[in-house]
Amino acid sequence: MEQKLKAILQTHNKTGGTIITLLQQVQAAFGYIPENAVAWLSMQLDIPESRFFGVATFYSQFHLKPTGKNKVTVCCGAACHIKGGDRIVNEVREALGLEEGEDTTRDLKFTLQSATCIGACSIAPVVVFNNDVYGNTNTEQVVKLLKGFEQEGEYTGFEYD
Repeated sequence: MEQKLKAILQTHNKTGGTIITLLQQVQAAFGYIPENAVAWLSMQLDIPESRFFGVATFYSQFHLKPTGKNKVTVCCGAACHIKGGDRIVNEVREALGLEEGEDTTRDLKFTLQSATCIGACSIAPVVVFNNDVYGNTNTEQVVKLLKGFEQEGEYTGFEYD
């Protein structure tokens, strides 16, 4: 870990990056922002850990614990909520075997997230699988997508019935 952090710090020192840039590089290197990486950078740069964590917890792009290889984001904004976004979240949670309070499967294949708004209200309810946006979805379609992925071992896209 220290070798990767030294390389990140070296780049930071050359470019004069920001805390955001540092955190982005740490997350890219480890898949999330480990607490001990923040402690190491804090010591090296003489910046309080609280500043790093303040930034990391403010921006939703940062993760303080490992996330799954695949991200399933369900919009739960007003339009999506009215059209069943919350039901989709609950069904995905059940299909992935996630307990209340968990958002990542133990095998680190999936992370389930809910979003306050994805900005695609006209095609509500909306689900984003990795970077692919799917509108007018329902629980059956989304669970079918997840099951297909688990059987195939790789993400193959979404098929509408």
